[in-house]
Amino acid sequence: MIKTMTQYFPALPDQVPARGSALTKRIFRQIFLAQGWSFEGEFPNLPKAVAIISPHTSNIDAWHGFTALLGLGIQITIFGKHTLFNTPLKPLLEWIGVIPVNRASQQGLTKQIAEIIHAKDRIWVGMAPEGTRKKADKIKSGFYYIAYEARIPIVMFSFDYENKTIHCLGVFEPTGHFEQDLEQILQRYEGKFSPKNPDWLAKPLQKQWKKH
Repeated sequence: MIKTMTQYFPALPDQVPARGSALTKRIFRQIFLAQGWSFEGEFPNLPKAVAIISPHTSNIDAWHGFTALLGLGIQITIFGKHTLFNTPLKPLLEWIGVIPVNRASQQGLTKQIAEIIHAKDRIWVGMAPEGTRKKADKIKSGFYYIAYEARIPIVMFSFDYENKTIHCLGVFEPTGHFEQDLEQILQRYEGKFSPKNPDWLAKPLQKQWKKH
């Protein structure tokens, strides 16, 4: 399919946590656009959110995702094992925006992360619902319960390789009923994504994919 639409790259809204300089944003925005990619949809102006992006079927997803994030100048927080911060990776992890958590804590990982979110004025937590780039049998619930426990919305994004587009799919407020809410979330993806590797597409997303 030949892409004929005008390329679009949004400005980061003022309530969203930011990082980077005007120069770095311009460089990575140009890299993202030079590869023929574009954004579609309204970027929500929220100080706190759990951001998810699907489908994840290739390592190249990370490249397109990071060039988009750095081009936007958005600060995305990722949670990682606290033991990684006892290694030489610590400076890199801190630069990326990884926050250490103890997965063995009696407090529970979800509540631990929710408390970190509550302590911040602005924070966007980035998570991959499939948990793997290979064919997942289900969508993991971690992103959902973190958002519900922290009382913050979920913002949905998708990769559309056929049209070289990252779609902003809007905001979803979790109700605490995961299965019902997941069905509504997946409906937002229908017709708005296409995987890099179709054979590795997660099973729950397969019925939402509009094949051509």
